[in-house]
Amino acid sequence: MATAQSSGPPPAPRVADGRTPLWRAHNVYRVVTLLYAGVWVVLLYPEYRRPWLAAVVYALMVVWTAYTVRRYVHRTGRTKRLVLTDQVVVTVLFLASEFVLTEQQMATGLPSVVTTWQPVMVITAAIQFGVYAGAASGLVSAAANFLLRGYLAPDIWMDTLLLVGVGLVLGLAADTARRSTERLARALRAEAATAERERLARSIHDSVLQVLARVRHRGAELGGEAAELATLAGEQEIALRALIATTEHESTSDGDADLAGRLHALRTARIEVSTPGGPVRLPEPMCSELVSLAREALANVARHAGESARAWVFLEELPDEVALTIRDDGPGIPQGRLDQAAEEGRMGVAQSIRGRAAAMGGTVELDTAPGEGTEWEVRVPRPAGCREGGGRR
Repeated sequence: MATAQSSGPPPAPRVADGRTPLWRAHNVYRVVTLLYAGVWVVLLYPEYRRPWLAAVVYALMVVWTAYTVRRYVHRTGRTKRLVLTDQVVVTVLFLASEFVLTEQQMATGLPSVVTTWQPVMVITAAIQFGVYAGAASGLVSAAANFLLRGYLAPDIWMDTLLLVGVGLVLGLAADTARRSTERLARALRAEAATAERERLARSIHDSVLQVLARVRHRGAELGGEAAELATLAGEQEIALRALIATTEHESTSDGDADLAGRLHALRTARIEVSTPGGPVRLPEPMCSELVSLAREALANVARHAGESARAWVFLEELPDEVALTIRDDGPGIPQGRLDQAAEEGRMGVAQSIRGRAAAMGGTVELDTAPGEGTEWEVRVPRPAGCREGGGRR
């Protein structure tokens, strides 16, 4: 008899941040614009009102660039606090040009000490926080530019449009990259969770379920007190299978889950599961309802079809609907038995199978006869927006 594996579940895969290319481009831009600002500082240095202050501002720009580029290279260094601090530092250094440039330099529109290095604050805000923060940072940068120049002119309006536009475009790109990263991470976690559930189901089947099945079978043969133990073992076997099948499942960022993977967790020595080759993505509530429906049908097989009865679960994916069939080779359901059970107040089958299917807008067909087993065929329409072979459109 095989024993259950003692090793824990595999670690969840780590997904690379989709915004990393944007951060790399920002670092390059930050260094290039720093060098560009240095050229203007050298050219205008003799004409500045306070040349020494220009040197101090540029030295601070060099130090801050070296520090931030080093931090932004690594994912752990891209903190919200650093990005917010970046906004303050760049704005202060930009406004320091008020004390460096002469009135004539201001009036003629010569570059500030910071010059094209200023938009780095807009870029970092957009990448870190998204489109709205990028636009807000662009407006702050434009306001600082107006405050420094003290007048409105076509070049000021053009700078404002460019700063806000950069924030919007890069923010939109960053939001898209972040959502893609989250969607990929959830998909990988769902895949890992499905694989772990199947591993757990195989391990339990090879150990605990085999023992319980043996106790149930042997106890039924011996009778007496052993028969009571057999009944308890059978109940625990059903409960354990249900526990495997109802373990918390991962869903995608669109709220979809893989019905095929969940149904495979119901597989045992007496239950065979057949599904399409790929995942069958459905909204999480519908997926859970169909799994619960299958469990109820299989529980009826365990209770009423006998010790040696076998069951088959078939899942078929169609363009507009999914079909779930649960079949067994038990004695079948006598004519009128379900109606009699409903009259006696035992509504398990009607509520759990027919009721669940009706709630999803589906239909149920029952094919049974004494000595010919039982077959439930459940058909439910695919929700609008769900496509065959995968999640939402």
